[in-house]
Amino acid sequence: MIVNYYELVKMSDTVVNTTKIEPPVPPTKGRQIRAGFSARSWVILLLIFTGGLSLDLYSKSAAFRQIGDQPVMLDRETILRYPDWNPPYHEPAVVIPGVLQFRMVLNRGAVFGIGPGHRWFFVAFTILAVIAALSVFAFRTRSRQVVVHAALACILAGAIGNVYDRIRFGAVRDFVNMFPDVNLPFGWHWGNGSPEIFPWVYNVADVLLLCGIGLLMIRMLWSGNTKSAEGGE
Repeated sequence: MIVNYYELVKMSDTVVNTTKIEPPVPPTKGRQIRAGFSARSWVILLLIFTGGLSLDLYSKSAAFRQIGDQPVMLDRETILRYPDWNPPYHEPAVVIPGVLQFRMVLNRGAVFGIGPGHRWFFVAFTILAVIAALSVFAFRTRSRQVVVHAALACILAGAIGNVYDRIRFGAVRDFVNMFPDVNLPFGWHWGNGSPEIFPWVYNVADVLLLCGIGLLMIRMLWSGNTKSAEGGE
């Protein structure tokens, strides 16, 4: 049997023309871009960071100006020379009786006064933590992880707000006092001897730090539950 060469060529052209070759689908860009190379991610980080830091520094300054009968001017040399120095006695500014009041306290430790007397250790630790947080943001997160970026911004704002106080004044300015004069049951006491249910005085920077850490933990738990659900299917 003789096969016509031109008929074979025509048949092969027909097969090629009727077969559709789908181009590869490019990956979603948002999932591939690291946050450090995303202008949108930097804007979100910087907006939350700037807002949180501004609120912290302004609230501390306003509290030490307005809570007492007279504005309290802090002198760094005096604070460093006398480790027990605190603002003069003043009546607290009661916001909600038994729930919230403002009173001025100098904190020479970490969050809630933990570990007093190690100022330069906390300064160095905070600087390293800020570098680590920025590295995680830029190289370990993606541009769509907005919750993680918001959490890191809160942590950065809180850390820098407190380290500013340590360098500028030699101690951190605290003023928020929750549940004043509400004592523990059964005559219990904390390790520092205080019977109050919440004896710590804190500031906005502490709240930002705890909120940022809380958001990261919730995000991690949510991711873990999502992966477990997908694996079960």
